[in-house]
Amino acid sequence: MSDERFDFEPEPELTPEEEAELEAELRSFSVSEAARLGLGERVQHELPPAKGFWSDEVAHTTILVSGLSLAHDHLVTAALAGIGYNVLTLDVPDVASLQLGKEFGNRGQCSPTYFTVGNLVKHLIHLRDVEGLSTQHIVDHYLFLTAGGCGPCRFGMYVTEYRKALRDAGFDGFRVMTFQMAGGIQQATGKELGLKIDARFAWQVVRSLIAGDVLNLMAYRIRPYEVVEGSTNAAVERCKVLLADAFRKNSSPSVALLRCRRILRAIEVDRTRPKPVVSLIGEFWAMTTEGDGNYHMQAFLEQEGAEVDIQGVTNWLLFLIWEAGYDTRRRMELREDDSARKGLAGKDPTKKLWSLEAGYWALRGVFTTYATLIGLHGYHLPDMQQIADLARQHYSNDVRGGEGHMEVGKLIHFVVDEVNHMTVSVKPFGCMPSSGVSDGVQTLVQAKWPQTLFVPIETTGDQQVNAHSRVQMVLFKARERARAEFDEALAATGLSEEGFRARLAKSRFGKHTLWRPKHRKAGTAANLVYALG
Repeated sequence: MSDERFDFEPEPELTPEEEAELEAELRSFSVSEAARLGLGERVQHELPPAKGFWSDEVAHTTILVSGLSLAHDHLVTAALAGIGYNVLTLDVPDVASLQLGKEFGNRGQCSPTYFTVGNLVKHLIHLRDVEGLSTQHIVDHYLFLTAGGCGPCRFGMYVTEYRKALRDAGFDGFRVMTFQMAGGIQQATGKELGLKIDARFAWQVVRSLIAGDVLNLMAYRIRPYEVVEGSTNAAVERCKVLLADAFRKNSSPSVALLRCRRILRAIEVDRTRPKPVVSLIGEFWAMTTEGDGNYHMQAFLEQEGAEVDIQGVTNWLLFLIWEAGYDTRRRMELREDDSARKGLAGKDPTKKLWSLEAGYWALRGVFTTYATLIGLHGYHLPDMQQIADLARQHYSNDVRGGEGHMEVGKLIHFVVDEVNHMTVSVKPFGCMPSSGVSDGVQTLVQAKWPQTLFVPIETTGDQQVNAHSRVQMVLFKARERARAEFDEALAATGLSEEGFRARLAKSRFGKHTLWRPKHRKAGTAANLVYALG
């Protein structure tokens, strides 16, 4: 059956003379409108090509690194130093960094960009005004390494914004590089690039990120229950030094992790106090940083008596591998050959899938090894296929940007499997990939699972009191749930609180810092009751 709505004659193609006449008419109209509006002759802005970083500059160039947690930044710096680079870790971005970022950056950026570029500008100003280095020396002998963005995330275009802010701050020509800009041989010049993203680079950096994950996870697992305040932080600092030395000297991080295990197990803990478990998810930078960029959310939750469940960088790496495999399978199902520049034409997708599968399990294997060595018992990395399946009905697996469907899948997993008592999602104000998820889709999740305690927090850098107040209101309910869960465990095992503590005092494993009771409920104290009862 034909449809008259689609019965139309195609427009005839223009001849070259007609196209030239149309172009001249449009050009004339543009000039006349610009004159009428007082805009004068407009010139298209062209961004000059960025200065390169070549292999003969490695010895006298310092790479500045920042953007993750303190442990990650410290260990990545050591890992890069271990393969021959001069690397320096920047301080955690603070409010002063935010102010500098807003002073020199364009309007409408997200807070991670303001914090990041402002932190960089602050350090360069310190080099110039305090240490006395000339601007030209800084431009020639320093560069900043960061990650690019993806999908609808505005962070992907901010390398250009960084250069604009640096120029306005007096450091025109300062090099800002992303991982995508690095490689091997630059064909146009025949020169070897200074930053080579090869197998050795990837192996060193990925191991340092995983080591940072297991160290952070241990710290957040132990610190809420420490008997001597500050003992966990002191132990973690010692561990960071040991691990950094191992990566810097190319010695075995496994030996360093075993030494860290001995340091951490010496911390005295008391896990008889029921505490709410709060998972921190959201936009990658906002949930990972540990400073003013997310209102010190991890430290605040611990001060309020919570055990914080953080998301490791390993989770993100696993998600990227899963995403690549998913997209490859989808493209294999196309009805016609895909001959796109980055498509599957001339490639073996089966081989690619096997490679991704091997990388996925290799990553999990390294994490499990490091976790076992340091004493992170009972911790399970998320199953990315399970997370995708949980999220699919509420958020398409095909959507790209930020954490994609992972934030939705995580929340459902937390509720269904009783992983926590409460979830806090932190993201920059106006973050397109994350805000639409937390403020929209998660509402449906909460309606389907009404027991969910979920708080979305959008950060701007200057609303800390408001954010903390919102978290406190829901945290009150989480405390009540943790206490009720603990009381139910006592009742189920027939123990009183006094009897529970007496049995714990006689237990060989119950007081052990690294021992973890089997998961039955969200709370650590409740699980300990079941284990002893």
